[in-house]
Amino acid sequence: MIVIRLLTQTVLLALAQMWTNKVRALLAMLMIVIGVGALILIVGGSEGFKRNILKEFESVGANKVWIFPRFPHEARARFSWRQVRLMAPEADGLLAHCPSLARMTPILEFSVPFQYKEQRKPFVRVQGIRPVWHEIEQRFVTAGRPFSAIDLEAVRNVCLVNDKAVEEMQLPSGGVGSYVLVGERRFLVVGVVETKLVSPMFNRGDAQSEVFVPFNTAQVMRPDSGIYVVAQTKKPELFEDAKAEITFYMRKSRDLKPGDPNTFGVEAIEQYIAQVRRIGTMMTMFLSGLVMVALLVGGVGIMVIQLVSVTERTREIGLRKAVGAKPSVILLQFLVEAVVLCMTGAAIGLGIGHAVVYAVRVWPKSPLEQAAVPMWATAVAVVFCAGVGVVFGMFPAIKAARLDPIDALRHE
Repeated sequence: MIVIRLLTQTVLLALAQMWTNKVRALLAMLMIVIGVGALILIVGGSEGFKRNILKEFESVGANKVWIFPRFPHEARARFSWRQVRLMAPEADGLLAHCPSLARMTPILEFSVPFQYKEQRKPFVRVQGIRPVWHEIEQRFVTAGRPFSAIDLEAVRNVCLVNDKAVEEMQLPSGGVGSYVLVGERRFLVVGVVETKLVSPMFNRGDAQSEVFVPFNTAQVMRPDSGIYVVAQTKKPELFEDAKAEITFYMRKSRDLKPGDPNTFGVEAIEQYIAQVRRIGTMMTMFLSGLVMVALLVGGVGIMVIQLVSVTERTREIGLRKAVGAKPSVILLQFLVEAVVLCMTGAAIGLGIGHAVVYAVRVWPKSPLEQAAVPMWATAVAVVFCAGVGVVFGMFPAIKAARLDPIDALRHE
């Protein structure tokens, strides 16, 4: 109880001293306020930026995996395109040999002219897909019907278009039932697929006209083209298992020897998500480290102010010692004053930092709408400021505690 009462009295005395010398106290706290405010703003902004990027990644699909042909850098001349390209039979074996995969579709992609009556686009992206593509991409038919197994087996000239293509080509009745020219072939539009708006980091930003045809029909249109595969793992965290299974199967199916490089690539959104998290954490730590330097500079300022305070209050210290105050009490008094200065500055800085982060978050069309200050940032700021107060307040406190009461009373 005695210790608690002593601490309470010391804190109240420190606050009274700050109120008496308001301007000096404010100047002493200035760097602490700036440092803590900057720390909160940096962490909150970095967190918002990271969350925004992760949101864009996850909108593409956190558990999607791409398998595609790739010439190896080490021995590019050893392999021809026919050896490297991915073919449908090879892709069809993936699900049987890779238990971590939930579903997959080969995709054959190319660009050709697209025409409806007088409306013509010189190039439109055409993708040959299978019906499971809708589940993987989470893009479903909003009008008409999706492809059926008969469409694939009979190699029908039917197609799906996105609503952007309906708008640009001015297709009547929502597009379904219209006949269009895809390249030199006449196709019946049987369905309309929703347009998926993707961040400019994955696309050119604006929605583009798209045409989808049955995979077997695309192979007839482009018989010598290679394909790539879009697959979906059962869970996002299974990417490493899926990658190992795909690599083993692909190397075995291509009869690659132990020393041969891979002639294919396997990538997933999950690996980029992990990389973004890692880079974001490193940037936050680096910038926070720079801010900590500002807090240390603030600590130096508080030490200087406390030394001035000790000099000004030398007679007071001597009087207190003369009436029986112990050196430990004097030391505690000035140490607490330094800590209170730091903590007051930290409180002001936290308030300013949180207010700015909130303003950035609610600003219309803000790129940092998900900015948030995690609890650990607030805790680190408070603990670090308390530590700065203790470290930089110790020297003035020791100096005050060691003053000789007789010399202190003689001080003018």
